Amino acid sequence: MIDLPIIEKAPKRVKPDWLKIELPTGKNYTNVRKLVDQYDLHTICESGKCPNKGECWGAGTATFMILGNTCTRSCSFCAVATGRPPEYDEDEPYRVAEAVRLMQVKHAVITSVNRDELKDKGATIWAKTIREIKKESPGTTMETLIPDFKALWDYLYLVIDEQPEVVSHNMETVERLYRIVRPQAKYERSLEQIKRTKERGLRTKTGIMLGLGETDDELYKAMDDLVANGCDVLTLGQYLQPTKQHLEVKEYVHPDKFAAFKEIGLNKGFDFVESGPLVRSSYHAERHI
Repeated sequence: MIDLPIIEKAPKRVKPDWLKIELPTGKNYTNVRKLVDQYDLHTICESGKCPNKGECWGAGTATFMILGNTCTRSCSFCAVATGRPPEYDEDEPYRVAEAVRLMQVKHAVITSVNRDELKDKGATIWAKTIREIKKESPGTTMETLIPDFKALWDYLYLVIDEQPEVVSHNMETVERLYRIVRPQAKYERSLEQIKRTKERGLRTKTGIMLGLGETDDELYKAMDDLVANGCDVLTLGQYLQPTKQHLEVKEYVHPDKFAAFKEIGLNKGFDFVESGPLVRSSYHAERHI
């Protein structure tokens, strides 16, 4: 009889208590749910499986995702559907602007999928959406969480010259992990986008996920690179695996470590650092103006 080797399964990483959230309830949540359905809108809250959806919708706010809900890129951390998107809806800017008006939000956050198949990478719809929101809700401030436009900088300028109060572009991870986490993006390209945005006189922001296998020193280097390229606001949050097909969590970073990273970031020169396990790029965005 042949003795076969016993292969032990790696212990399943258990989600710690500090990542547990309450189920969404309340009148505000119901109202936001109704508006999103009524105007056929997409939100990163849903498409990205954001853990803060209950809190944000319960406060009457949401992060709208324009240019559809199918992305042309396949980042290995992201829950948004990938593939070849259908034609974009030219009426979408009007519907988003109307929803922002009806929600009476003081600060609106808009993001989008990547539309690399379009000649302008979606920049025209982006600019139109910003204009329509300003027209319908002149008292509402705005953050735009934009893609990299594949370094076609004239399209970047087309969007940011509409003057949103905050222009965000997420680095997502440290330089070493880019090929794994963001295979169709480039670390230096994203830094250059932030630099060009700052040179245009706008407030700049980015977000990085932790728990993907980065080291502290790699994070500190990313912080230094961002400050050197004019980034004003940094958000740090825990990566959470949306499905088994996505990257596994390498580490659940303790809240005390997030607090330490916040102080380090501020000392390195960021104007504002939002750092915590459940922080996402649009979390408490009204504070980042």
